[in-house]
Amino acid sequence: MNTFLRWAGSKRKLLPVLLDIAPDSFDRYVEPFAGSACLFFALAPRRAILADINNDLVNAFRELKTDVESVINHLKLFRSTKTEYYRVRSQSIRRMPRAKLAARFIYLNRYCFNGLYRTNSQGQFNVPYGGYRSGELPSAGLLRSCATSLRRAVLSSDSFEQTLEKVRTGDFVYLDPPYSIDSRRVFNEYSHFSFGSEELQCLRGHLLRIDKIGASFLVSYGVSREADGLARGFHRREIVVQRQIAGFATNRRKSREVLITNY
Repeated sequence: MNTFLRWAGSKRKLLPVLLDIAPDSFDRYVEPFAGSACLFFALAPRRAILADINNDLVNAFRELKTDVESVINHLKLFRSTKTEYYRVRSQSIRRMPRAKLAARFIYLNRYCFNGLYRTNSQGQFNVPYGGYRSGELPSAGLLRSCATSLRRAVLSSDSFEQTLEKVRTGDFVYLDPPYSIDSRRVFNEYSHFSFGSEELQCLRGHLLRIDKIGASFLVSYGVSREADGLARGFHRREIVVQRQIAGFATNRRKSREVLITNY
């Protein structure tokens, strides 16, 4: 199953590789940096924990899980035009019903520039219109299918640290953290939070704990000194991917990523 979201840094193009590397069996799937959750939807696990610090994203997941038809009905009211995009983006969300908030999030995600999620200092979504090449809004059928998978997941807006504390023996943890690479400029801030060297050190400690308790993990990260630190003592595999963040499609370049596992 495909995800219903576009997402900067999404691993959708890597799904064949990720699915090949993922364990054949596990008790529960855990993803602390959910984003578009493309691997979750592709695996469709029986039990899962999906978490992300992006409250708008988690609300969209929750509303699909609990009231998918209301989300679909709200989404039908939006028009696919540039004028409509900026009208919807400028709406006040203070008293907006949760189902409409979820529909608004899905709409803006579809038509914003490159699937970026970025907010200003007041927490207002401020990504510009992305043009007509973003495709159609996700179909009602896709949203209903995603809702079915989400009903098997516990959803939260906890930090990655809080989420990884819940990992237990037999779990499979997929981690696709924001990149923090000193040697090159990367986009690693999706809100007022950022991901830096302290977070990387914390993540490394959690990987060691996950390995010690008998759970499995798969990490995707940009090839770098930072990735070497995360991978130390574990298995690693380098692959070539196309970058998802660039001004124009013709300027997008291929880059190398490393996949890190403890199995």
